[in-house]
Amino acid sequence: MSDDADTVDPEAVRHVADLARVDLEADEVEAFTGQFADILEYFETLDEVPEVEREADLTNVMRPDEERDSLDREAALQNAPETEDGFFKGPNVS
Repeated sequence: MSDDADTVDPEAVRHVADLARVDLEADEVEAFTGQFADILEYFETLDEVPEVEREADLTNVMRPDEERDSLDREAALQNAPETEDGFFKGPNVS
């Protein structure tokens, strides 16, 4: 392992787990410490891959627009779980 991989310690793993709101047991922290170090080593390997100077060929993968009649209000609201005054009603956001 390289020097960068050695910078991964259990405290760094706990910090990342806290950011992700994941509770880890002590044995999981130890397992993830080694796995994080391996991942960092893989990223170092990717840094060694030479860049290729080339413009990508762009192709249109979208279908052409089609004009069609839309649903009327009653049909659109037909399967809505809740409606109010002719509109979709969603949950309250605080």
